[in-house]
Amino acid sequence: MDKPSPYFSNLKCRECGRLYPKQAIHVCDFDFGPLEAAYDYEAIRPVLTRKAIESRPHSMWRYRELLPIDGDPTVGQQVGFTPLVKADRLAKALGIRELYVKNDTVNYPTLSFKDRVVSVALSRACELGFRTVACASTGNLANSVAANAASAGLKSYVLIPADLEQGKVLGSLVYGTNVVAIHGAYDQVNRLCSEIAGKYGWGFVNVNLRPYYAEGSKTMGFEICEQLGWKIPRHTVVPMASGSLLTKLHKAYGEFARLGLVEDTGFSVHGAQATGCAPISHAMKRGTDLVKPVAKPDTIAKSLAIGTPADGYYAIHAMKQTGGSAEDVTDEEVVEGIRLLAECEGIFAETAGGVTTACAKKLIESGKIPRDQSAVLCITGHGLKTQEAIIGKCGEPRLINPSLREFEEQIYSKDAAADAVAA
Repeated sequence: MDKPSPYFSNLKCRECGRLYPKQAIHVCDFDFGPLEAAYDYEAIRPVLTRKAIESRPHSMWRYRELLPIDGDPTVGQQVGFTPLVKADRLAKALGIRELYVKNDTVNYPTLSFKDRVVSVALSRACELGFRTVACASTGNLANSVAANAASAGLKSYVLIPADLEQGKVLGSLVYGTNVVAIHGAYDQVNRLCSEIAGKYGWGFVNVNLRPYYAEGSKTMGFEICEQLGWKIPRHTVVPMASGSLLTKLHKAYGEFARLGLVEDTGFSVHGAQATGCAPISHAMKRGTDLVKPVAKPDTIAKSLAIGTPADGYYAIHAMKQTGGSAEDVTDEEVVEGIRLLAECEGIFAETAGGVTTACAKKLIESGKIPRDQSAVLCITGHGLKTQEAIIGKCGEPRLINPSLREFEEQIYSKDAAADAVAA
């Protein structure tokens, strides 16, 4: 067992503030509130300086004092520090002065932000002595648990809805994990995982290891601030499934401000969902923090299709506290968002990225994100994982024989004429 961290002190109930030991527990015994990691910020302040951070390797672990493990990370040491792309062409298309894309489609090893949360959860699982790890997943988490468990020599099980995209199913199977497909929505999968965790004592990253797992999302926010030149973005648009990523970005900005690493100049976080499963967005629009579950999600954005979002209440309060808002988009708008991001910036995002881009467009058009301000879009997974969503919706190849004459007649001359009309 590693020597206890002098910075990560306890688990703490988000509702009543009761402190708990740093074990594989996730719910308060008193009020059933969720537990989250608590830190000694006064001890961290003199250690985690801008200079110290900048001297460290380019990974999410450069902020290790704000992550809930006791020793050095043992899983996912190379995860994170993905590009923050200044998206000028997309900014022009959306009609906003300045726009950035936090591009986690290139995260290591499985091309999604879930590599962040899994590397923290499995590093902590190893510290706690687990040899079997597992998860309930809508796809990206399953891929990441499978890959990172394989690299760490851990046995793994991933439980998924049976109708998941084949790219994500294959993206788990290849690592030799135990893939269990279940007839039912994600929420039914998640309930089964809670029962299995209780009976067999496995380390479920998003059940009994959730307090550690969730903290990994903060690193996206830390990186955004550093990559912007040690500034909190004025607006951040975040896809919402459980709502956890949005709440942790909010926490990340607050922690950096508390430690004096950035100035708190005021910021807004906005949530994005697909209309076919938008319980948080719909509650936010109704002006309530009571999230009505969606029994049967119906959207191509399967990675966001969580009908009973565990952090929905907290996501709503984070948006309200920062003057943010929520939006949701149809499947057709999701496809449009995928294409717009790809055509403007050369970034191929999965359906969740289409949701974020399309919702950002709506938020800008409605004035909730003013056109003369700046925003960051959080793009969380690669489009190669969800190709089914856009098959037949991006055009078809133009077929010709291997003839220069045919090329000139069928392709070049027609394109030149079209360019002349456009000009």
